[in-house]
Amino acid sequence: MDDCIFCKIVSGQIPSSKIYETDQVLAFDDIHPMAPVHVVVIPKIHIPTLMDVTIDRMKDLGALFFGVQEVAQIKGIDQSGFRTVINCNREGGQVIFHLHIHVLGGVKLKDALN
Repeated sequence: MDDCIFCKIVSGQIPSSKIYETDQVLAFDDIHPMAPVHVVVIPKIHIPTLMDVTIDRMKDLGALFFGVQEVAQIKGIDQSGFRTVINCNREGGQVIFHLHIHVLGGVKLKDALN
């Protein structure tokens, strides 16, 4: 997608602080962190929302969740704990329409993030 900020990060048009990368997944620090650790994990292929994941994309989804595990280990929050968040569509809080998972940790998280 030409106008997708995450696609531009994947292509290198926009810089990011990469944490983890494979052929299928890219993870980078969020530019507006809501916790001491706040990493965004995305599939390199453009999938607009969680509702757009098809059975053909299960391999990409598996790579995405494995990327979350790797990020948690790299950031040292795999044992202490972390939260994952997937926002879906506007009323679900999704702002960038490229499927992504927020990984938050580094502090005891409250019941709700504001």
